Amino acid sequence: MALAALLLAGAARLAAADLGVGSSAVLDPTASFFMGRVKYSKNDGNDCGAVGIELVKLVSRASTLKVQQEKKVALTDAALFETPFLFMNGHNDFVLSSEELEALRKYFSHGGFLFVSGCCTNPNFPKAARREFARLFSGESMKELPYEHPIYRSFHQITRVRSQHENKDIHLEGLHYQGSLVAVMCEDGLCCAFSMASRCNVGKGVSPEDGQKLALNIAVYSITH
Repeated sequence: MALAALLLAGAARLAAADLGVGSSAVLDPTASFFMGRVKYSKNDGNDCGAVGIELVKLVSRASTLKVQQEKKVALTDAALFETPFLFMNGHNDFVLSSEELEALRKYFSHGGFLFVSGCCTNPNFPKAARREFARLFSGESMKELPYEHPIYRSFHQITRVRSQHENKDIHLEGLHYQGSLVAVMCEDGLCCAFSMASRCNVGKGVSPEDGQKLALNIAVYSITH
């Protein structure tokens, strides 16, 4: 099935799901990529503010898909369930409320996908994300995705990603629900790397070239699996 059809089907599946919430968001019926920038806890979705728009542009440039403009959506908003691809980032520690956790459980159980990135290689956000996502499903936590995982070849062929400032390989981390990958995180400033040529994180974490490849692979994987 074509990527556009897969994306549109994903949006329709989430919007039609009986989740016990109302719906007020209006979708562009001709668009085929829908992305929400997550507002969560006390975060208003403005960390490294341009990265959501840059991610949408990245998908648009690499395909013939019509991309709906980024919209900001709280985890407790009904619009969450009309948005099959979510992007979440930040610098700081955070704690999700019980209502936010329950909304994420429903979202993931109906086929939603979340891309998570720490900003500017700050360790506080990814540490909090691992802790909070471990509260979602019993026995499940964020785990490193080896380079053999199909997410590294969903669009670009990626065999290794090296840190720009540490002697280490950089791996994505994933959260699974009933065997399906539902959330992917990179702690090493990935959102900075594919936005603004990494000027806010220069010389650290993921390189701009690797960042664009990883981000596009994550988006494509989310709509083909």
